[in-house]
Amino acid sequence: MGSDAAATELVRVPPRPARAFVRWNPSTGRCPIVSTRAAVTVKPDDHRYDLLARADNYRFVAQPEYFRLPYSTAQVVEAVSEAVAAGKRLTVRSGGHCGEAFVASPDVDVIVDLSSMSHVGYDEERGAFEVEAGATVGQIYRVLYKNYGVTFPGGFCMGVGAGGHISGGGYGPLSRLLGLTVDYLHAVEVVVVDAEGVVSTVVATREEDDPNRDLWWAHTGGGGGNFGVITRYWLRSPDAVGDAPEEALPRPPASFHVARVSWSWAELTEADYVRLVSNFLDWQLRNCTVDSPNIGLYALLECFHRSAGHLAMHAQIPVDVPDAEERMSWFLAELNEGVAVAPSVTRRRLPWLATSQLLAIPDVGPGAIGVRRKVKSADLRGAHTREQLAAAYRHLSRADYHCPSAAMEYIAYGGRVNTVDPAATAVPRGASLKTFYMVAWTDPAEDEEHLRWIREIYRDIHSATGGVPSPDEINTGAYINYPDIDLADPEWNTSGVPWHTIYYGDNYPRLQEIKSRWDPRNVFRHAFSIRPR
Repeated sequence: MGSDAAATELVRVPPRPARAFVRWNPSTGRCPIVSTRAAVTVKPDDHRYDLLARADNYRFVAQPEYFRLPYSTAQVVEAVSEAVAAGKRLTVRSGGHCGEAFVASPDVDVIVDLSSMSHVGYDEERGAFEVEAGATVGQIYRVLYKNYGVTFPGGFCMGVGAGGHISGGGYGPLSRLLGLTVDYLHAVEVVVVDAEGVVSTVVATREEDDPNRDLWWAHTGGGGGNFGVITRYWLRSPDAVGDAPEEALPRPPASFHVARVSWSWAELTEADYVRLVSNFLDWQLRNCTVDSPNIGLYALLECFHRSAGHLAMHAQIPVDVPDAEERMSWFLAELNEGVAVAPSVTRRRLPWLATSQLLAIPDVGPGAIGVRRKVKSADLRGAHTREQLAAAYRHLSRADYHCPSAAMEYIAYGGRVNTVDPAATAVPRGASLKTFYMVAWTDPAEDEEHLRWIREIYRDIHSATGGVPSPDEINTGAYINYPDIDLADPEWNTSGVPWHTIYYGDNYPRLQEIKSRWDPRNVFRHAFSIRPR
């Protein structure tokens, strides 16, 4: 421990000065200071408290003694030091999209909200793009592409904060072509607390000789809120050469051929549903290797509840792929083979940035404000069986349940994701498809009805493995950025496989060791946080 502490001291960096009001300079990627500003503290008597108490998921309402909104790493250090010295329980959030009450737990005294730390720009000293934890996915896309012509393989929920998205692994429509977000993680800055309660700032990089490299590794899929407060990331392709920002990250395809397809539920029999989904799964599994000529074709099949009126699919392929439009046509034809329902199809060509926003879940408007949510996930290396698809159909077509937002999704995955050594990052590898279960509503009186529906469809689809996607020949586990507290509940997980194995697989023991080194007092914790060894 002594040698580790000494090595850490060498790479600790002085915190930045207080964040300032700034004016963005697109030609330099820099933000010249206009005026400094102190961190904001919001207590229950402040009219802003009620707003901050509610984030994306209105099922959970926070009740801390106060919220702290810092503008700089130095102010984060101050906020953490103050809370630790006072013995107060603290949590941290960036975009506020956690699916469970990890931030808004009733025993939390202080919430550090990083939404004001949202700078995105090129760091010439590191030769990498600096992304503060409060920056949103949509903001990162816009700045990287409009100012530099580059991108990263992130998700399509534009309001999600970088702090949690990147630390959990990060994936999206470009992942089959480019890999995961963490495959481009060059460094991470974290505010940590040592065994004596001393708070400091550490930068950990992927360099092999970095004594803090284990902390970098932990943030390549270990999830947020585990080891300290993430204040910023640096993104750079591992094979990038030179210092030009235009070469530091990959360029996305200029434009895409996009298809939007829907099938009417009124005409869909169980046989049609099973055949349609089977066709989708079989095609994806046959075309998920990095050398497949169809690897650039991404698709997401949305199996909505019957009350929505339809099933839908989004598919896209770069226009510069040879025979792009023909490949899309072949895919659509194979998808509907043997299905008696004729789909409605709309096809068009769009620039990349516009394409990235087609699947975006809105953060504003009546469909976003005041919404209560529950989500689940399962990652697949093989196709669902006929019995599993029939179970899904039963729940999706239930006449005694009505919720147009209730759905399960099959999402294209694999490709370059699985060319990375599974031990190179903390996020598990090996899946070729992802599934995502979701339901959203607004009336608190309906909580039990909707929670019961999503729990039962998930349990019945995974009935052969204890109601959860226990790793086997079909399942690889679940995705930590879609946390589901039911995986720790013996009523819903009868597999005997613990939640951390489902999320982290064989990487959990190493994550525990890193947790013991960097957060020995277990300051940063929640219901699914990494436990110290």
